[in-house]
Amino acid sequence: MKKEGQIRVDSENLFPIIKKWLYSDKDIFLREIVANACDAVKKYQSLCSIGEAENDNVKPRIDVILDKDAKTLTVSDNGIGMTEDEVEKYITQIAFSGAQEFLEKYKDKADSDSGIIGHFGLGFYSAYMVSDSVEIETLSYKKDSAPVHWVSDGSHTYEISDGSRTEKGTTVILNISEDGKEFLDEYKIREVLRKYCHFMPYEIYFSSASDNKKDDTEEKPVNNTSPLWLKAPKDCTTEEYEDFYRETFTDINMPLFWIHLNVDYPFRLKGILYFPKQTDKLQVMPGEIKLFSNQVYIADNIKEVVPEFLMLLKGVIDCPDLPLNVSRSFLQNDGEVAKISKHITKKVADKLTSVFKNERKDYESYWDDISPFIKFGCIKDEKFYERIKDIILYKSINGEFKTFDELPKQAENKVYYVSSTDVQAQYIKMFKDNDLDAIILEHNIDTHFVSFLEYKENGTKFVRIDSEIGDALKSDKSDGDESSETADSELVNLFKEALGIEKLEIKAEALKTVDTPAIITINEYERRMNDINRIYGNMFGDASRAKETLIINTDNAVVKKITSIDEEKRKLLCRHIYDLAVISQRKLTAEELDGFVSRSVKVMEMI
Repeated sequence: MKKEGQIRVDSENLFPIIKKWLYSDKDIFLREIVANACDAVKKYQSLCSIGEAENDNVKPRIDVILDKDAKTLTVSDNGIGMTEDEVEKYITQIAFSGAQEFLEKYKDKADSDSGIIGHFGLGFYSAYMVSDSVEIETLSYKKDSAPVHWVSDGSHTYEISDGSRTEKGTTVILNISEDGKEFLDEYKIREVLRKYCHFMPYEIYFSSASDNKKDDTEEKPVNNTSPLWLKAPKDCTTEEYEDFYRETFTDINMPLFWIHLNVDYPFRLKGILYFPKQTDKLQVMPGEIKLFSNQVYIADNIKEVVPEFLMLLKGVIDCPDLPLNVSRSFLQNDGEVAKISKHITKKVADKLTSVFKNERKDYESYWDDISPFIKFGCIKDEKFYERIKDIILYKSINGEFKTFDELPKQAENKVYYVSSTDVQAQYIKMFKDNDLDAIILEHNIDTHFVSFLEYKENGTKFVRIDSEIGDALKSDKSDGDESSETADSELVNLFKEALGIEKLEIKAEALKTVDTPAIITINEYERRMNDINRIYGNMFGDASRAKETLIINTDNAVVKKITSIDEEKRKLLCRHIYDLAVISQRKLTAEELDGFVSRSVKVMEMI
C-alpha cells in the first residue's frame, strides 16, 4: 500500500545539534548576533530609501554591552525591529530566514546590492552555544507597534510578553552559561569583535558595566565601517594602502607593493593583496588572506578561493557571491568558487607583468622577496607559470638580472647555478676569473624549481657550479700524449694511497685557475635527491652521501712538486690539499676540522 507523509523536524532534538555541531568555534556566536543587527539596520535603511518607512534620521549604531556581574552580554541595534507576529515568525521558526524573505519581497524595489548578510535563519541560535537562556527586547519601526519581550532557555519552549523598549530596534540579551564564562572577559570580547566585526558596515560600540568613563570621554566605534577595499583603486593613496596594511596585519614591515581587486562581473569581488617583505631568505614565510562576505569576516586562507601559493601574500578579499555553508565558516564546493580563484590568480599575474614592464628597476629590487612566492606559484599552477614565465628573473653572480632567454648557457644547453654564495665562493671566483657566468638559486624552494624548469623547458639542464668542471674551466693546452696520461695516473694513485678514502673518485685535470690545487665536484642528481630528502625530514631514510670526485689540478705549482718530495711530507700535503678542497665545498665535521688544524701545524713546521 502506497503511503505519503511529511518529514517533521523536532526542535527539541535539533537544538543540541545547532549548539554543538553547527559552528566550529564558539566565538562565532558574536559575529552572528552582530551580523543580524547589521541586517536589521540595513533593512530599515532600504525601506526608507523606497518610501516604505519614514526616516527618523538617527545615526545607525550597534551596541555590545558586557555586564560581568549580571553574567550577561547584550547586543542592541536601532534597526527595523520586530512586531510580535514577526518574532514568532522569524525567531521561533528554525531555518526560516527573515533576511532571505526580505530580499525576495523587495527584490524589484530595493538596491540589488543590498548588503544583507543573513541567509539561513540559523545564526541567532548560535547564541545558545554560550548561553543558558536568551532574551529579546524589540520594537518595530511600524507605527502603533507594541514592544515585545521574548525569552527561551534553548529548549523547545519560549515565552512572549509585553516588552520595555521605547525606541525602534532590537536588543538581544545573552545570559552567559558556565561553559561560556570566558565571554564575560572584556578583553576576550574585544578580541572577538576585532576578529569578526572589525569591518562590518555600521558603527559598533563596546562598553562594559564596570567602565568608569568620564562624561567628556569621546565614544569611538570598535570597527572601521569603510575599509579601503570598498574604494576605487584610483581614489586610494600609497599612504592609505600602507595604513590599511598596518591596521589589518599589525606588521611593522611595509609591503613591497599591492594589487587592488575590483570586479563587478561575472561576480562581485573586491579586495587588496599585499606582497610582503620576506624576513627569512631561506624559508617561505606564510601569509594571511582574510576572506569576507559583505564586510563580515568568514575565515583565513580558504584554499578553495585563494590558491595555495597566494597564501604567501597578505590581504583581504570580500566576495558577497561566495557559496557559504550554513555556518558561514566554510565554502560549499561550487563551480563559481573555481572561477573566482582563477580570476584572482590571473589578476596577480597581470599585476606582476605590469610592474615588470613599466617599473623594471623596482621589480628587480623586489625580486629577492617575491621570487619564492612566484616560484612556488609556478610549481603549483602551471597556467600561472605560462602567464609569467617571461618575467621570471635570475640573478647572476655578477649581480645582473636576466630572463630565461637571457641566461648564460654553456655547451649542451647547460645553465650553471649557485646554491650558496658563501659555501661555493671558490667556485664563483673560478668562474669570474675566467669570464664565466652562473645564476644564484639559494632559496630552499629552488631545489624543486630547477627540476620544474628542466621539465617545462625541455633541453635545458641546470648544473650546480660544483657539480662538474666542464670544458670551460679546463686548460686550453693540448693534452692526451702518453707521458702526461701516465703522470696523471701516477698522481691519482698517489692521492688514493695517501687519502685512503675508498668511495672517493679522484681525477687529474689541468685547470685554467692555476692557483687552486684541487676542487671537489658532487654528482648533481644524487645531491638533489639528498637535498630533497633533507628538506622533508629524511622521509626516504638515511640516504647515502652523493658521490664526490676530487679533481687534482695538474697545472698547480704545489701539485707539480708533490711527486718529488719524500713520502711522509707527500702524504701530509695530499691530505692537506684534500682538506682545502672540502672546505671550499662544505663545512668540515668536528672530526675533520680537528684533523685539519693538526695537519696545518705540521705543514707550517715544514717551512
